[in-house]
This record gives sequence, C-alpha cells and structure tokens, in this order.
Amino acid sequence: MKALALFSGGLDSLLAIKLIQEAGVEVEAVNFIQPFLAPAEEEKRIAHLQKLLAQLGVKLHVVRLDDEYLRILENPKHGYGKAANPCLDCHIFFLRKAGEMMKELGASFLVTGEVVGQRPKSQYRGAFPKIDAETGLAGLIVRPLSARLLPPTIPEEKGWISLDHCPSIQGRQRKIQLELAAKYGLEYESPAGGCLLTNVEYGRKVKDLIRADGHLTIDGLRLLRIGRHFRLSPHFKGIVGRNQRENRTLFAHFYQKRRTEGLYLFKALGAPGPLTLGLGNPTADDLRNLAHITSRYSDHPWDTAVTVKILASGKNHRLTTETVTKQQGVLDLEQFRIV
Repeated sequence: MKALALFSGGLDSLLAIKLIQEAGVEVEAVNFIQPFLAPAEEEKRIAHLQKLLAQLGVKLHVVRLDDEYLRILENPKHGYGKAANPCLDCHIFFLRKAGEMMKELGASFLVTGEVVGQRPKSQYRGAFPKIDAETGLAGLIVRPLSARLLPPTIPEEKGWISLDHCPSIQGRQRKIQLELAAKYGLEYESPAGGCLLTNVEYGRKVKDLIRADGHLTIDGLRLLRIGRHFRLSPHFKGIVGRNQRENRTLFAHFYQKRRTEGLYLFKALGAPGPLTLGLGNPTADDLRNLAHITSRYSDHPWDTAVTVKILASGKNHRLTTETVTKQQGVLDLEQFRIV
C-alpha cells in the first residue's frame, strides 16, 4: 500500500507522513514550487526539503507551477484573503494535481498535514468536504493530525489503514505537534512567513499587475519581490533597486529581454545610485517622472541638475538622456508608489 503526501516543508506535513508510515503504508511526497523563487533559491529550497524527508526515507517529487497556476491566481473562484492569497483555490489545485499523480505512482490515497481550525480560509472543519468534493477525491484525502475529529475516509472504511494511533489536534496551538516531533526525534523547519501571497505588500503589487496587464507571468511575479515599485501610468511602471544585489537582478532581467520591446533601464550619471527598470508603454511624461524618481534615490546632492541615462530595449537599442533637478517637493513619490 502506498500513499502520496503533500509536503510543504513544515512540521505538520512531516508528522502526517510519519503517522501514515506507522500505519504500515509506504509514502512518497510531492512539493509544489510556487513561481516566486529565483532559480538559485529554488535549488536551495529543494535541497532543504530533501534533507527533511531523508529523516523518514521518503522520496520527494517536485512540481514547478506554471501558467495554469497563474490563471488561478488571476481570477480565483473562491476569492482572495487579506492579500492576494486564494488559499482555497490553491489548495484545491494542489490536491487535484496530486490526485493526477496517484495513478502514475501507484498510490491509493493522498495525505496532508491539515489541522482542523488551524487556518480560517482552508482548514476550518466545513471547508474539508467542499475541498474534497471539488477535487473529485472525496474520501481519498487522509488528514492524520486531526483524524479522530473527522469522518472515516475510504482507506479506513476498507480496512487499508487504522488511524487509532493518530491525535485529535485542532486550532492553532502547537503543543501536541512539538511533543510528537520530540518523540520521533525529527528536525523540522520552524514556522516562518508562510506563502508570499499572504504578504499584504506583495499582494498589492500582484493585484496592481493584474489590473495593468490583465495577466501574470513568472518573470513578473519574481520581479515583485525586489525593489521599490511605482505605477507611473496605467501601462507603465518602474522598479528602483535598493542595493547592489537588486541592481544586478534588474540589469540581468533587462539584458536577457533586451530584444523585446517595452523595457527601459535608467541610471543617474555622475554619482552612485540605483538602477531603475521601466516596464510597459510610457509617455514622455512617464519617462521624465521615472528619471526624477531615479535621481531622487541617487547620491547626488539636493538642488542639482542630474543627467539620467535611459536605455530602451528592442531590436534597435535606443539610448537617450533626461536632465532633471533633484529637488525636494518637485515630485510627489507617494502618488506613484504601489502600496
């Protein structure tokens, strides 16, 4: 008997796997990599997940989310939480994908680390039947951490497994999980910030991108993680680097896409300062305003004229300059800042 577990990297999903192993079931795990991480970060994340699962001798399958997932983020059936987090839609999508993998792997049911009442959008008791019905996997999703609080699943009813040894955890308390981790001697990842889509600031940027472009891209989502973001007009925005690392990332994005129209790279000449990436179809005023913003974050002294170099992408690169005055009050940055 084999089961496929959805593995987030957290303690709950690690314990869920261990409890199912104790029921005599072979377990493999799947992690869905969301499209926010740069390739180097993604590689580091996968290595960390594999290290955690090595404690239990469990094989990890990695699924990189693509455009199908982005369409869900753009228009979630069950809506967003406080930010741009369509938690219910995401969870249903992950379960459906895992359900498709079951046959390929020879697994008989799915396992999750969900706990009754732990999260208001997707883990309250009434959400589970809705989730199970929409995935088409009703009865085949086992939640061992709250097993004794939930109706029996098909694996239990058919005698495939017994969950009598499982706890009855509910709510957000972590005492029982920590006791189980100590009992099994498990190393685990401490709770961190969670899904980036639940971050209010990031969520605003996601929704701004949907309003402006009508769709999301993986490159676009990755860029939302860095820099200061300004919406100059409905079809043009700027990202100002905050440090050398972000400047390198913005330059690399411009260089990789340099044959594509609609990218602009700004640099104030004559003093240290940020690189600014412009994206979209700007007017002359948009370009001048973004030059002002670029000079504002440069090390030029106040009340001086600053020449800003602007390199435009496309088959025929265009290099122009804009001379602006770095002056307090000349431009209200807050009218453009995406907050």
